[in-house]
Amino acid sequence: MTPVEYHLHLPETITCGAVFSSPHSGRDYPAAFLQESVLDSVAIRSSEDAFVDELFGAVTDFGAPLLCASAPRAYVDLNRGIDELDSAVIEGVRAFKGNPRVASGLGVIPRVVSEGRALISGKISINEAEARLERYYTPYHDQLGDLLQTARAAFGQVLLVDCHSMPHEAVANVSGMFGRAPDIVLGDRFGSSCDNAFVEEIESFLKQEGFRVARNTPFAGAYIAQAYGRPSSGQHCVQIEIDRSLYLDEKTVTKSDRFDDVRRSLGRVAAQICQLTDWPMQMAAE
Repeated sequence: MTPVEYHLHLPETITCGAVFSSPHSGRDYPAAFLQESVLDSVAIRSSEDAFVDELFGAVTDFGAPLLCASAPRAYVDLNRGIDELDSAVIEGVRAFKGNPRVASGLGVIPRVVSEGRALISGKISINEAEARLERYYTPYHDQLGDLLQTARAAFGQVLLVDCHSMPHEAVANVSGMFGRAPDIVLGDRFGSSCDNAFVEEIESFLKQEGFRVARNTPFAGAYIAQAYGRPSSGQHCVQIEIDRSLYLDEKTVTKSDRFDDVRRSLGRVAAQICQLTDWPMQMAAE
């Protein structure tokens, strides 16, 4: 069976100006990639936003599209620039200086997963890297761009909700509400990717469900927020990072007993976001 470039879930009718994306929940691991990796089948998934696509699966019931990765983040990272190539893992590539993501091994073709664990023992060819980008990266971003353009044309503006999860250790020492670590971190690149009014509303929706919420620390938004968040042009992007320990056994990458409760809570938040973006349709030009 030929792998698909991405998974696009559409409502019967698009009724709001929200678009949801999940660029790191892909779990279609190519057999050759698994054979080449020095990691076992669980460790290789440690950088995956496991099941985030399912956590937000209800958005189509509320009139919004959901675009999800098929390829895993360890294979190609859709939340990076296409030029963020790492010379330490791709042969024939010049060193990409001044980029902390690439330097840490988390370029568009990752060198490592969480805790800095190397994926393979050597390098891949530039041809292999380009093939991954052509097969998965470009189609995903082309589709995301089309969804945003269509929504903005229909409603005059668009809100992209970029859905992610984070290891519990990433926020374990972050002080949040009542001096405890946040459950969810909203990233708007410190106000540059999304109008603050939308972020305020989303934060209030999450708090109504009992989540502790922080902003921009330790995750303010990466490539997708930077590339697509243009509030002055009516195109907003907010990143949502969910503590994986809320719904996942991180050691086995399996759903915990709380998965359905978290999914229902986020479903109610998604419904409110869709109501928030239920803007009047724009009249077509005569």
